[in-house]
Amino acid sequence: MTETTETPQQPKRVLIVMAHPDDGEFGAGGTIARFTAEGADVYYCLVTDGQVGDSGNETITSEELAHVRQDEARAAARALGVRNEVIFLHYWDSRLEPTLELRHDIARVIRQVRPDVVICQDPTTRWSGQGYINHPDHRAAGEATLAAIMPLAGTRLAMPVESAEGLKTHNVKEIYMTGTQVADRWVDISGYLDAKVAALRAHKSQMGDWDPAEGVTRWAEENGNTARKHGHDIKQAEQFKYIKMGD
Repeated sequence: MTETTETPQQPKRVLIVMAHPDDGEFGAGGTIARFTAEGADVYYCLVTDGQVGDSGNETITSEELAHVRQDEARAAARALGVRNEVIFLHYWDSRLEPTLELRHDIARVIRQVRPDVVICQDPTTRWSGQGYINHPDHRAAGEATLAAIMPLAGTRLAMPVESAEGLKTHNVKEIYMTGTQVADRWVDISGYLDAKVAALRAHKSQMGDWDPAEGVTRWAEENGNTARKHGHDIKQAEQFKYIKMGD
């Protein structure tokens, strides 16, 4: 495994593509806060509205929950310093598949936003340890995003209708994948934990009585321990599988 530096080159524009509201905050909230604080123009694209994550609320409907979670996603993005409106693709929660339609919808967003960096979910992660099965939507969103990056977003004839409409091709330079078990990039998020916690607290329908502060700090320190084992002097980190698509 080739390991990369823990200090990322400051991107000009970042697109986060996640399956559900709160996925980005859990996996990359500190990194997003760091990028925005350092001047990056950041966009969120949420594939589903989280319509079935009722968290034990036995009276709310999927339609009502979708509106709640959209509002929470907007509040969480603001807590991380994101100024752009959150993009929702409105696919159905827990039924997500990496279809050609989804790939094209994400590729269209990539061509519109034109990011240097895309943050998405690792489609290869099926479980972690003995206590966690990765949500299939996470895998589907990650797989569709990678396929949207290559070949759709960057190849003219792969999206002829959009190309004819003037939506020009775009080549993403870097990819950060969250929820990975093959991390090779660690981002120092010391100083950005408060923003990450605030963003997670915005997801009130999901947090319930749980305060994320302790868990977020513990995870960041565990990732920092891993980073130090790989030679990086970091106390609190988020970790990613990193792909550099070219100079």
